[in-house]
Amino acid sequence: MPEAPSNQAAPRSPQTNVRVDAWTFDVGDAGRTVESFAETAIHRVETAWDGGVDIVLMPEYLWAGLEPCLPPGADMENIAKVVWIDLMPKLKQRLSRKGKHVVLGTAPWLDPVNNHLHNRALIFSDGRVLHQDKLFLTPWESEFRAGRELYVFEMAGLRVAVVICLDIEIPEISSRLRGLNIDLLLVPTATETSYGSERVNRCASARAVELGCAVIVCPLVGKCDASMVPLNLGKLALYLPAQEAFDSLQRTEATKLIQSGWHLLSTSIPEALIREARQHRHETNPSQLSVNLNPDDIQLEDIARKTAQAASRRKRL
Repeated sequence: MPEAPSNQAAPRSPQTNVRVDAWTFDVGDAGRTVESFAETAIHRVETAWDGGVDIVLMPEYLWAGLEPCLPPGADMENIAKVVWIDLMPKLKQRLSRKGKHVVLGTAPWLDPVNNHLHNRALIFSDGRVLHQDKLFLTPWESEFRAGRELYVFEMAGLRVAVVICLDIEIPEISSRLRGLNIDLLLVPTATETSYGSERVNRCASARAVELGCAVIVCPLVGKCDASMVPLNLGKLALYLPAQEAFDSLQRTEATKLIQSGWHLLSTSIPEALIREARQHRHETNPSQLSVNLNPDDIQLEDIARKTAQAASRRKRL
């Protein structure tokens, strides 16, 4: 799991509190042209930054909502070209601001080497252009390929990872992040059922406990005539560690299920408290435990072992 690219800016002194805005994005109300759609996203980021916000988070598959703005028959490759080639000069010009950071949702990205599509987060951070590919894919993402690397970035003095939707549900990702002193997980999501939203949010809460970090979930919402994102709903949420240092704070903040509209979760990440919690050795803290448990260390009763082997055989068949 590599760090952010080596050309990143030198880490700065951490701030006491880092302001983060997470915006839902209504794909049915974002604009009728490519230009107006993009301006809707850019304007919200710039407004937040001008108001003193450090980091802005927007949802997964935000840019898949461009499909109705394109000529009939447009597919994911067409959207990838619009975002990464046509719009990128404007995005870089407007969103490459020193000291400011945004995860501008995700968009299809076409690898020019092998022509594979990836679900890629657009990240503008302190003047840098970064990215994060989704690592685990849902059944309806069959035309995409999974990413291979999870990056850890420095944003506003925090150690940050962008974990896209289904990826937050994968325990092995949390395990790999263990011991890296992650301060913040940013989770852009796109779910079309309450069950999908529930899985994401319940797992996001668990990651806050496991990793001793803040976790912010930001869902896509709204309906539109797009093959990838026709129906979208979810909950904005903030989860903090269940540790004594956060006693005076609301450690879980989640909206009701949102189906449409523009909704904001605005919060401050208490960097000092996150660091303080890691120093409290008298308190049980899962993020500070060293766990190296191999499969051979797990002992199964005979009946459980036979059941597991039978299930494995059925899966292979």
